[in-house]
Amino acid sequence: MSDKNEKDPQNGELVSVESSSTTSANTASGRDTLSPEDSSNGTPQKAKKSSGTKLLWFVVIIIFLLVLGIIGAGYWYYTQQQGSSDSLVKAQLANTSQLNDMLSDREQTADALRMLNRQNDELKDTLDALQQQNSALVQQAEATQQQLNSMEGQRPADWLIAEADYLVRMAGRKLWLENDVRTATLLLVNADKRLKSLADPSVLPVRAKLAEDIQTLQQMNPVSQSSVALALTGMLAQIDKLPLDTFEKPVDANADSNELSESANDWKENLAKVWHSIVDGFLTVKSLEGPVEPVMSLQAQFLVKEQLRLQLMHAQSAALKADSGLYEQSLVYAKTMLEEHYDVEKSQVTGFISALDNLISTDISQPIPSQLASQKPLEQLLESRVKQAFSQGASAL
Repeated sequence: MSDKNEKDPQNGELVSVESSSTTSANTASGRDTLSPEDSSNGTPQKAKKSSGTKLLWFVVIIIFLLVLGIIGAGYWYYTQQQGSSDSLVKAQLANTSQLNDMLSDREQTADALRMLNRQNDELKDTLDALQQQNSALVQQAEATQQQLNSMEGQRPADWLIAEADYLVRMAGRKLWLENDVRTATLLLVNADKRLKSLADPSVLPVRAKLAEDIQTLQQMNPVSQSSVALALTGMLAQIDKLPLDTFEKPVDANADSNELSESANDWKENLAKVWHSIVDGFLTVKSLEGPVEPVMSLQAQFLVKEQLRLQLMHAQSAALKADSGLYEQSLVYAKTMLEEHYDVEKSQVTGFISALDNLISTDISQPIPSQLASQKPLEQLLESRVKQAFSQGASAL
């Protein structure tokens, strides 16, 4: 066995293990049974066995520690690799996010750059347009200056045409808005005087139209509508003074006189007269012959006066508007009311009816022409003489 241990150390280790196990078994069964070899060798063999066991345990512990170290190193390496892979993934995700942000910023920058380019083009176009307008304004200003210089040599009498046009326009306003024929005629006459002072044959056609308009207005109804309205105003103030046709108590001619006699012998007659004067104040009975007329109450009297006043006011309004139909109808109705409800035997009522007849026969109609024949030719003359230069100068500015 010693030769085998020297030649094969591994087998020797196994033999030593077996011997140690055998020894432990023998020890467990009893210490009395010992072989001659064990008794002869003794202590050296036990020393060899204990040293081999320690070496074996040392080797096992070393191997176990190496295994643990390898396992720990592997676990550490695994955790390091796992952490590095997670950090790599996170870094990759962060890089991807940054790349996306950079791409988005790049797109926004590109959009902003395109917008700026577009705005730059628009500003350039606007600048070109403003430059063109500026050059056009400069040309128009030069043209206006030339026109103003040329106007300095014109005759001041040409401004009379503008004044005549103004007078004709004012005549039209007076005629159509206020129905004032007289003032409109005077304005047309003054306009003709302005044109006459020019001593220019080219304005003769316009003066002919002015003469036609003046003749037309002079042939219109000369009755003043305001005069008719004022006359009606004066009649309105007299309504309350007109006597109404009311019932009046007749006087009994056969009634006895209530005067007392101075004679003492007539004491009976005087006493009877005193008695009758006292009694007659309470009750009176008399017989009258003829138709009985109703008495007009105070309310009826007020109503009649107000109706008459209303009809005269309608006539006044119609006179101002030259409405001959309403004017005549209102006056006729007012005359009918006077004849029915007022005392026609009184001079005040007869005079009022006579005034109404005069107003009814008055013609207030005034057929005003819709336009003046001289207005259009005068506007054309003014356009050719004065307004043309001013309109061009205003457009240049």
